Amino acid sequence: MVNSQKSKKIAIIGGGIAGASVALYLSEIGLEVSLFEKGTSLVNGPPICHLHAGGNLYREIPDSQCVTLLKESIETLRLFPDSIDYRPTVIAVPKRDSGDALALLPRLKMLTQEYEQLIQQDASNEVLGAPKDYYRLFELEEMQKLAKLDEVAVPSTSEEWMIPIAKHVDLSTLKFPLVLVQEFGWNVFRLGASAALSLEKNPKSKILLKTKVNQLTHTEGKGWKVFFEQNQQESVEYFDYIINAAGFKSGEIDDAAGFHKQRIVEFKAAYVTQWEGTGSFWPEVIFHGERGTPHGMAQFTPYPDNVIQLHGMTEEITLFDEGLIANDKNSAQPKLGKSFLDKIYKGWSLDEVKLRTERAIDYMAEFIPSFSRAKVTDVPLFGAQQIPGDDANLRAAGVSFEDNNYARCEIVKASSVLTCADEITKRLITLGYVNKSVQGCREFAITNSISDEAITQRALTYTKQRGYPSGLAYRNIKQTFNQTELQVSFA
Repeated sequence: MVNSQKSKKIAIIGGGIAGASVALYLSEIGLEVSLFEKGTSLVNGPPICHLHAGGNLYREIPDSQCVTLLKESIETLRLFPDSIDYRPTVIAVPKRDSGDALALLPRLKMLTQEYEQLIQQDASNEVLGAPKDYYRLFELEEMQKLAKLDEVAVPSTSEEWMIPIAKHVDLSTLKFPLVLVQEFGWNVFRLGASAALSLEKNPKSKILLKTKVNQLTHTEGKGWKVFFEQNQQESVEYFDYIINAAGFKSGEIDDAAGFHKQRIVEFKAAYVTQWEGTGSFWPEVIFHGERGTPHGMAQFTPYPDNVIQLHGMTEEITLFDEGLIANDKNSAQPKLGKSFLDKIYKGWSLDEVKLRTERAIDYMAEFIPSFSRAKVTDVPLFGAQQIPGDDANLRAAGVSFEDNNYARCEIVKASSVLTCADEITKRLITLGYVNKSVQGCREFAITNSISDEAITQRALTYTKQRGYPSGLAYRNIKQTFNQTELQVSFA
């Protein structure tokens, strides 16, 4: 795959979702990759919980971004199947919201057609179930009938997934119909485990943990000098190509390299709770709302062992006053306030964790009254996220390039990583680093050789190291579509 000339060396700065995934991709096609991460493990950062297979959680984004997210999610699911929680998402519009419950219908129909076309192009793209089952509408009368049925421990049909909603959600607070859509969950701990295990097994990749890049210097004809610090020792190494995947610190790497780019950084948090539940797997549930208002979107994300992750898109819960900030002309790095940096580097005060998690519980209990009995856990999922440009509503974003063999991978939604890696690969093909035959490659032998059990064990290690419940390391249901093993369907 790699050209016969002396192998080129690539430095990827940042071991989050973007950096780890791009490192995995490039090392799988035979390139020599060094991944610099100043943390103690890979894929720390803002919480993710679903693939966004169509972007239906965001009413405000255009259809073009939704199509992009659908394609990217399918590719991501194919690459990281062992990190997927195979459960659907239910989308509801509260009566207090100005939105129309049927407003998503044209988008859903359009996305179904797009999904059908992707399957026609490649049968392996049928990973979200049959196109006819991509979404399903439920009217009030049907929900009232479902409320009389017993819950099923492991749902296998759309109707069975909706039974706990029918029985335990206050339907009087909602507009109808409700929408069940195949927006699957995505487990950040399992993703990190998959990427780390693959990179550790690949002789073409080198992971440098607890390593901080301090300076970059470009020398014509020699590439880049990377000055870095590891274990209190300073070192320097030459690389032919730099990929900036430093997340919310991408601006600092731009500054070090002498480039300027406009971007926003946003600090957000999700809250981890324990809830005895109802004896059944739940779907993810989204209660739409206007972002940043007292009635922002509420998000209920279930995991095994009665663990529930909560978002409430208000400044009292998930969002923060002055937590969204842009850079200025003097630096590519937006300057987050000290309180946010303290949370990232030193941790939260227990009082603030308790306060915000209790607010999230109360917020969700407006729709699921029995959820008021949920318990607070000690550590939220949190982090700062970079958004290229000046549009805080941007969801589909990827890669940008500068002269002197320098690229940025600035994803907003995690499923954009493969699109980002594809674009970088095209540039490397143009430069002669790698043969054209690898373009669009998805046959990742090393990644595919990692067992589900190994991923679970590493994910458990990560949850323990970071102080989270072990339930976040497990998948809800083992399921594959369009394979000989089909344990669950949503027909």
